[in-house]
Amino acid sequence: MDVTPLISGDRQVVQSYGDGRFRISGKVHEGSVLVFPQAVAAWPVAEISGLTLESLAAITAHDPRIEILLIGCGRRMAPLAPALRQSLRAAGIVVDTMDTGAACRTYNVLMSEERRVAAALIAVE
Repeated sequence: MDVTPLISGDRQVVQSYGDGRFRISGKVHEGSVLVFPQAVAAWPVAEISGLTLESLAAITAHDPRIEILLIGCGRRMAPLAPALRQSLRAAGIVVDTMDTGAACRTYNVLMSEERRVAAALIAVE
């Protein structure tokens, strides 16, 4: 029995990561990225310490509103600054930080469930 979820062709699926790039729905993206169910954007953040509310403006401004943001912190999970977490929460966004690989996998699952999810993924070498 096939248990692979049916995913609409216009949805962005993270297929692989590593060597400073991501393969998303058949396209290679160099460096860090923001992944939405229907779009991918380059993201100029190379480490979690460079994360600011301004660097996540595309997330907070997205329409339809993002409800869940997964932050792929690189090779290891790192805590999010409390002020940034609170600002995102005030915008109605639940944030979860994890290593980039876990964020890729979790994004794919939540996206296949039609959740309003986005992933901010820091590239790993």
